[in-house]
This record gives sequence, C-alpha cells and structure tokens, in this order.
Amino acid sequence: MLTQLFPFLRWFPMTRTGMRADLMAGVTVALVLVPQSMAYAQLAGLPVVYGLYSSFIPVIIASMWGSSSQLHTGPVAMLSLMSAAALIPFATPGSPGFIELSVMLALMVGILRLTLGVLSLGALVNLLSSPVIIGFTNAAALIIGLSQLNKVLGVPFPRTESYLADLWRVVRQIPDTHLPTLIFAIGAWVLIAGLRRHRPKLPGVLIAVGVATIISALVGFEHKLTVPVQRVADAQVLSKLQSLDQAQNRLGEITEELAAISRQADELEKDGDLEGVSRAAEVRSRIPALEFQQAEAKRYITRLQVEMHSIDLFDNGQSGGAQRFDVTSPDDPGEGYRWRLDGVKNGMMTLSAGGDVVGVIPEGLPSLEVPVVQWDLVLALLPAALVMALIGFMEATSISKAIATTTGERVDTNKELIGQGLANIAGSFFSSFTVSGSFSRSAVAAKTGAQTGLFAIISALGVVLVLLFFTEYLYHLPQAVLAVIVMMAVFSLIRIRPLVQAWRIDRFGASIGITTFIATLVMAPAIANGILLGVVLTVLHYLIATMRPRAEIVARKPDGTLGGIRANKLEPMSQDFVPVRFDGPLSFINVAYFEDIILEAQSDFPQAKVILVIGSGINSIDASGEEKICEVARRLRKVGVRLVFSGLKHQVRSLLQQGGVAESLGQDAFYPDKETALRALNREFAKPAEDQPDGDNSPSAQPAQS
Repeated sequence: MLTQLFPFLRWFPMTRTGMRADLMAGVTVALVLVPQSMAYAQLAGLPVVYGLYSSFIPVIIASMWGSSSQLHTGPVAMLSLMSAAALIPFATPGSPGFIELSVMLALMVGILRLTLGVLSLGALVNLLSSPVIIGFTNAAALIIGLSQLNKVLGVPFPRTESYLADLWRVVRQIPDTHLPTLIFAIGAWVLIAGLRRHRPKLPGVLIAVGVATIISALVGFEHKLTVPVQRVADAQVLSKLQSLDQAQNRLGEITEELAAISRQADELEKDGDLEGVSRAAEVRSRIPALEFQQAEAKRYITRLQVEMHSIDLFDNGQSGGAQRFDVTSPDDPGEGYRWRLDGVKNGMMTLSAGGDVVGVIPEGLPSLEVPVVQWDLVLALLPAALVMALIGFMEATSISKAIATTTGERVDTNKELIGQGLANIAGSFFSSFTVSGSFSRSAVAAKTGAQTGLFAIISALGVVLVLLFFTEYLYHLPQAVLAVIVMMAVFSLIRIRPLVQAWRIDRFGASIGITTFIATLVMAPAIANGILLGVVLTVLHYLIATMRPRAEIVARKPDGTLGGIRANKLEPMSQDFVPVRFDGPLSFINVAYFEDIILEAQSDFPQAKVILVIGSGINSIDASGEEKICEVARRLRKVGVRLVFSGLKHQVRSLLQQGGVAESLGQDAFYPDKETALRALNREFAKPAEDQPDGDNSPSAQPAQS
C-alpha cells in the first residue's frame, strides 16, 4: 500500500553504485535541461526564466510519483507550441495575462491527467491511431521548427490566425536577414552537430550555449537603444510608428474587453433565471464585432511591423539637443549605426543595431502562488487542454515503454498519468507552464546509466543552482542559438517511412494520417484542431468498418481454401446452398447490413434451399442481433429457405440458446465448423464429389483452412 501511495519508495534501498550512476546521469541531463528549457519557454511565448521554473518542482514530483525510473519530465517542444497556440487568441505572448493563462492551462492539463489516471482511463489514448499520431507529429515538428526561422534570420514573425501566412511573411523577409544573427545560428548548428557526431559524450548543446554567450558578450552582439518616437525625422516613418503604437494599444484593449464581456455574461447566467440568460445573450452579441476588429487589428499590426522592420534608420546627430534618426545615411558613412526597429510601445521605440539576446533573467527560485483561474476561459481552453493531456501522456508513455524494453522495468500507464498530472498541478503553484516527458533527456538518462528517479531530482537541483547564481551570465545568449536548439530537437521527430508503410497496409488509415498532417498545417496555430479532426475521422472510419464488416459469398479457390466469389472470380460451390462469411460482431450497428447480405445472397441464388452463415468471425452479439437473426430466418422460411450457422464461438452460441434463438432455428441449424457444415450440405444435396477440394470424400480427411 505504501508503494502504491508513494511510488518513490521502490528506489530503496539504494546502493553506492546506483547513487553514483544517478548523480552522473542527473548532472548530464541538467546540462541539456537548462538550455532546452529556456528555448522551449520562448516557444511557449514566455520569458526564458519560466522554462527554468518549469524544470524545478514538476521534475521532482513526476520522478517521485511516476512509474518509470528513467523518464525525465519538464518542458517539451510540442506542448510548448500547443500552449502558445491555445493562448494567443486570448492574450499577447509574454504579457502578464499570457503568463497567467499559461500557468492556468498547466493546472487544467494536470487535473485532466490526474483524473484519467485515478479512473484508470489511460486507454483513451488508443483513440489516437498510429497514422494520426505520425501525421500530427510531423506537422507539429514542421510548425515548431519553422516558427523559429525568424530568430535565425533576425526578422519579425508577427502572429495572426494563419500560421502559413505568417511564415510566408518571414520567407519574404529573407533579403532583410541580419547577417550576424544568421552567423550565430549556423555556427551553433555546426558546433552541436559536429560534437554530436564526433564527440557524442560531450554536452554539445551546453557547449554551444557557452561559446555563443561568450562571443556575443565580447563582440557586443546586442546593441539596442530606446528613445521617443518623436526622434524620427522622417514624417512618414513617424506617422507609421505612431499608428503601430496606437494599433497595438487598441488590440490590447479589445482583448481585455472580450475577456470582460465573457466574465460579465457568465455572472449574469449564474442565477439561471430567464432575465439573466437574456441579458447574457445580449452582452455576448457584442463579441462577433469585437472579434472582427481584433482580427483586423492583428492584420494591420502585422503589415506595419514587417514594413517598419525593413526600414533602416541612421543616427543623424543632434538636433535641438536630442539625437535624431532619419532614413537617409549621414554624410560621413563612418559615423553612427544602421538601426532597425525592434519594437514600439507607449510612445517609445526600441532600435537595434545588433541581434536579439536572452536579456535579463530574474534571479531566485519561483515563489509559491495559487494559480489565477479565469473561469470564463476554462470552457474555451478545455479542448486544447484535453488534447495536450492526451498528447503529453502518449509521448511520456511511449518514451517509458521504449526505455523499458532495455531495462526490463514494468511501466504502469495509469501511474504515469498520475505522476504527470501531479507534476503539472504542483508546477502551476510555482509558475510552471505545461510539462511532459522528454524523449531526448530521457534517452540521455538511460544512456548514462540512471538507476532511479533520483537522477531527475539531481537535474532539478542543477536548475536551482542556475536560478540562484548563474542567470546573469546568460544575458548575452543569442536568441538565434536557442532557436537552433529547438529546430534541431524537433526536426529529428519528422518520420516519413511509417506513413509509407501504413499506405501499403491500410490506405484509408494512411489517408487519415495525411489529412491530419495537412489539417494541422492549415489550422495552425490552433494545431490541436488538426489532431481532433484526425480522431474524429479515425472514429468514423472505425464505425463505418463496424457497420459494414467483411461479408461475402465464398467458394473454393484452387488451393482448397475459401475465398470471395467476386474478389477471386470463382464458380459457386452449389446452386442449392450458399455459404456466406460474416466477419464482425453482430450488434445494433450492423444488423441491417447483415440482413442485406443474407437477402442479397438469396436473391443471387434463387434456387438455393439453405444459406450457411460462416460465423467464426462473429465474436459478440446483442439483443438487436438476436432479433435480426429470428426476423431473417422467418422471412427465408416463408420462401422455403433455411438459415444455418457454422463455427459460432461458445459465448455467441450460449447467448442464442439463452434467448431462444437456437430453439427457434433448430439444433440442426448449428454446425461446429465450416468444413463439417459444407460436407453435410454436400451430402444433403447429393454432391459428394465436392466434399473435398482434392477429391478425398472420406470423413477422416483434414478440413481445408480459410
């Protein structure tokens, strides 16, 4: 019982060798965790410090209450992007409101995972078929990786409701690429890839971060200046800057107004009276107009941001005691810098003559705070939270099972759900966004010999040391390097071969996977909708397959086995009896199809006196199935045709006997297997020559296999 309540007790007693292995694994994973967590925080639309916060408490809780000793929990690329995509419609990335919603979403995902684990509903992940998962993962990997392209090029990536349109704007800005930023990105890529190939034991990601940070600080890679917009001498540029500032402020007001309307409507509906509901509907009627204004404002801001970023401003010296900037270069090319617009807010513009760096990271550990729950947005975020809960769980369990094949450890999926749920819930009280099991870090832990979850706690303590003593040294880390870390991590997730293999085996299922891939790309940034579509199509495919199971009239093939007459172009076995194979449960969902198949066989062979249902594939039956058998048998009896069965499973035969169907049809209507039935019918209609395909008509002959 204690082990059930406190799974980490299974770590004990620890050996000195095991503790040493966990220590080495924990330190190694920490070297990967720190830069990854900062990169994934930016992917989630948050300041980098929240990646470090998410690598502290959640890591410890998941390791103590999970079922896998080598699984490492923390920020991961896919859930980081899904978190940002789910929240962008409700708040501006990086804003205090966005941070609150990110923490609230982590709480929701944690509660959903914990609930699924407590109720032992881990099997829900089976709704995600392999082609759907592969299609979604490939699309998400492309979206995640390409969403970092602007940081590699040093150009803006304004966010709207269409990811593909936003990405196209980035591609069109390639001529405006900031060369030093691109050099840092390429250098980091070459260094990480080279170390991974030639010195795989070295922490390539951490080395790249350290080298890039030192070089960035030495060369003054970041060079920014914040001044009033009135310092711009060109009237047209000044007007556009002021318009951009006003549009951004208006967008913030619209977003706040939409949230306020939702809260007001919910308050009015609380009493449940007719007047409150009517007033709530009246209040909500303002939402469509505001949403239209919000979309228009985003498009306008996007256009202005891209346009302004392409304009070079030059320091044209002092005018009226203040520094002035113009679109024309100074007379002496050696004076001043070439500035690019980095942002504008409340009348102040930020100009950049260099590249983007991480900047100031707050020191200290996250404080204990109860997450702010915006109840008016809970229902709106619930679909995304559910998909994130299932995707994260699927990712964690697949990693655990993959590692378990080498360690021999038994993985309990429901315990893993509980551990992941508790990690997100506890993390939300310490400013963590949504976390899950990481494939790359878990693989590193397994490879370095981690024995227990203690290694994860040691990695979390490494993050604590960074938060307490080393944040100031990360100030000059180029954003392009973090972008490269994300891109290298997610592009390795793209897999084409499984979809090709699925196409060979199940083209309809593979088509659903391809549809999921395309839908996820088109619907981005709301990528959760892509996988929801895949789930719906998978369920519909299953229902259609269940409604119309394989059913066909069969005959002997040249090798003696049974096959479909139409598919194999075979001659009928007899005009006096018709063998029909029915492979599937006989339930309410397909009884009409069963009736159609039997009546079609009777229509195709009007001289037949018996219709034999080869029922070895009928694994279950319900009341509708029993009723339909009786009804079809009565209809056939009226025209002088008997309905008989062969090979029914014991549980199906027992239910037919309990329901009186067997008595209605007669005991001679049931044969133990198809070969016995075919021999009996051949003898009944005086055609012994067709008893066996090889001509052996003796009762001792072995039955052919279908």
